[in-house]
Amino acid sequence: MIKDLLKGKTAVLFDLDGTLVDSMWMWDKIDLEFLGRFGLTCPPGLAREIEGMSFSETAVYFKERFHLPLSLDEIKECWISMAVDKYRHEVPLKAGAKEFLDSCVRRGLKVGIATSNGRELVDAVIESVQIGSAIQVIVTGCEVAGGKPRPDVYLETAKRLGAKPGECLVFEDIPAGILAGKRAGMTVVAVADAFSVPLEDEKRRLADGFIDDYYALL
Repeated sequence: MIKDLLKGKTAVLFDLDGTLVDSMWMWDKIDLEFLGRFGLTCPPGLAREIEGMSFSETAVYFKERFHLPLSLDEIKECWISMAVDKYRHEVPLKAGAKEFLDSCVRRGLKVGIATSNGRELVDAVIESVQIGSAIQVIVTGCEVAGGKPRPDVYLETAKRLGAKPGECLVFEDIPAGILAGKRAGMTVVAVADAFSVPLEDEKRRLADGFIDDYYALL
């Protein structure tokens, strides 16, 4: 049973977008609008190419691929301004996530977020969905040497929580993130998400378990 994966664990680590909150739907729209400002179209397969990259790495990718006349900071500031209102008002928690987080707190498990997103957007959505009291550590991909599928962000999150990698259970929604958790020496559960339905077989193959929602763990 999927609940058995919690045995012997002292920490639970979550990716954010598509895993803990239902937010992947909006990034396709932002990419389309952002590139449209420069008279560019969004190429097929863009989401898969930037999968797992940190916020800063994605800005570098966009600047170099699309030859944008903006600095990296200007690109990131533009994305933040386009996304922050949606994170504050339109992005909900995934089904059962609040109940599972409450359960983790009751069990005395350490809880951390390891995300590729920018910190300002992370803070906005966490405040909006009111889960800040359950989260002890937040680490973004911009704070470590490399984004997912490298294990850096998960190893750093575990370090700050004071947990050994083998004691950590990771929740992820994309293959690059699953690989990051596995390469960190952690147990990984893949989370269903509408955005990654075409990747479900790959997710199931890479992960140690798969859930449609967090109610499966209660």
